[in-house]
Amino acid sequence: MGTTTTKADLVNSISGKIGLTKYETESVVDAFFESVIDSLKAGKRIEIRGFGSFNIRHKNFRDARNPRTGEKVTVDAKKVPAFKISKEFKHAVSDSLKASGE
Repeated sequence: MGTTTTKADLVNSISGKIGLTKYETESVVDAFFESVIDSLKAGKRIEIRGFGSFNIRHKNFRDARNPRTGEKVTVDAKKVPAFKISKEFKHAVSDSLKASGE
């Protein structure tokens, strides 16, 4: 583990699979990200079958502690984006990792 796939890595991988230039593929990837963000800003849920769903979750205010000072602080209520992985996605990755011995 410990390796990270970047947006550039995704663009390279996708462009090689579908035959678009890296520039064209980057535009598609950017448009996808923008569409997800715009939909979530509008309060819409996004569901991509076989992949997962994006939605907005409400987090209530809570009391917490500053880890450096131990001082008590109040964390305001907020709405945060969340992603829930689909069962198919989860099983595909899990089965792949089991097969590779990780």
